[in-house]
Amino acid sequence: MTTIVKKTPIHALHGLTKMLDGVVTPLLDSSLKGLTANAVIYNKPPVDLPTYGTNISAYEASIPAALDGGKTAVAQKNKLRHAAIKNYDLLAHYVELNCNDDMATFLLSGFQAKPSTKNLTAPVSDSIRKVKPGAKSGAVDVALLRFKGAISYELRWAPVPPGGAPTAWVSQPVPNVRPATTISALTPGTTYAFQVHALLKKGGYTDWSDSVTIMCT
Repeated sequence: MTTIVKKTPIHALHGLTKMLDGVVTPLLDSSLKGLTANAVIYNKPPVDLPTYGTNISAYEASIPAALDGGKTAVAQKNKLRHAAIKNYDLLAHYVELNCNDDMATFLLSGFQAKPSTKNLTAPVSDSIRKVKPGAKSGAVDVALLRFKGAISYELRWAPVPPGGAPTAWVSQPVPNVRPATTISALTPGTTYAFQVHALLKKGGYTDWSDSVTIMCT
């Protein structure tokens, strides 16, 4: 009797549109390098690899100019980023279909495999669960951790100058820890520090939490 072993489908890591530039660029570079080096295996990609390389290079070259937050530079960077990620997704699907669900063959492509199980993400601090880029440029989503005995919270943020400490704090009340609080009208390319403290039922606030920083995109 022949035993048929069913292979588990391999899926590439997607969702680059929600990632920071510093995370996206290594993924793009790795996929280009892997596909180029293993053209014998992946010989009919849906995207011309030299063109893909040109798109990646243009995107990476546009990042420094966009760090100053100029609207034109940011818009140009985002346009090039979108084009490179679109090609990445097309190539990722191609690799998924042509790796024969063999992990060794898949990894030769330079793509990362999506984890087969969902891992719980540890909180970034003792008071803040997660800080991530918002849906729009200039926005950051901040998810808080529940504090026992709290009736509400206050969230504050400030830009972090190079080599310095944040001083120009802006704050707003947060009634609940869910859903995440979206802070808008931030400057793309600027690093911000976020802190939170809780208003207690017995009166008074807790101390401000340690800062959690993120660069706004």
